[in-house]
Amino acid sequence: MGVGKTAVCQVLKRKLRNSVFLDGDWCWNSDPFQVTEETKAMVLDNISHLLSNFIKCSAYDNIIFCWVMHEQSIIDSIMEKLDTFKCNVKNISLVCSENELRSRLAEDIAKGLRSSDIIERSTARIGNYSHLNTIKLDTTFKTIQQVAEEIERL
Repeated sequence: MGVGKTAVCQVLKRKLRNSVFLDGDWCWNSDPFQVTEETKAMVLDNISHLLSNFIKCSAYDNIIFCWVMHEQSIIDSIMEKLDTFKCNVKNISLVCSENELRSRLAEDIAKGLRSSDIIERSTARIGNYSHLNTIKLDTTFKTIQQVAEEIERL
């Protein structure tokens, strides 16, 4: 939360040929937001279903997906439901320094875009990303465009 996932993916969608973008948050946009075993299973099913349909659709060459995936089990549970035999999958974690993350989130809070508890929730997960089987891209002091270009080169 706060490293630039959605913004970078929106840029990538325009840069990459025949692209479609799915933000996992769109599959669990509820009020009140409830985290239960049932809702966690539902969102994983929603995400897997949409990604599977994008994979099957010949109109798309590039499928861009983002979500807060701070545990390998989250990535694995989505990947095991997808037929990626003909796909070139790149699992990427966007990361940044704690100071940068706190600064970005504080700006969003000041703008009314996020609630004040986001800083502690997000910074508490920083250490988890080093354990993931993903390519790590540090977004500290980089523009959205620069990060998108780095991903495009992968």
